[in-house]
Amino acid sequence: MRFALFSLIVLLAGCDAIRSTSDRWFGGAEPQPAPEPVVAEVEPEEPPATATQAGWVGARTTIAGLGDPNTPGRWLETPLVEAEINGRIVVPKTGAQAYVTLVPASGPAGGGSRLSLEAMRALLLPFDELVELDVYSD
Repeated sequence: MRFALFSLIVLLAGCDAIRSTSDRWFGGAEPQPAPEPVVAEVEPEEPPATATQAGWVGARTTIAGLGDPNTPGRWLETPLVEAEINGRIVVPKTGAQAYVTLVPASGPAGGGSRLSLEAMRALLLPFDELVELDVYSD
């Protein structure tokens, strides 16, 4: 019995947790603080402003249906823009709105648009119907 108790004490003395506790109690070495990680601060790059990125004032109207459901994100492919810009779309009948990326599409300015699956879900729209949208550039 004494041998088992002595063996247990010897084994526990080798553990770091026991050693650090006993060092604090009996005045052993002071624990060293962990080194602080160095974090490099990086300034975010702003995209260059061009004339094609400028939006318009007010709303433009388009009719949209479901676009490619395999393309992720909230986007609206529309002939209303010539370059990708951020925008807001509103369903006039319900007042639902979502912020999307406006992606240029080929066709006349009055042509139809295609809306992403995620944007249709955000606006609570049925996937199998065409919907009228007010498009704002932000």
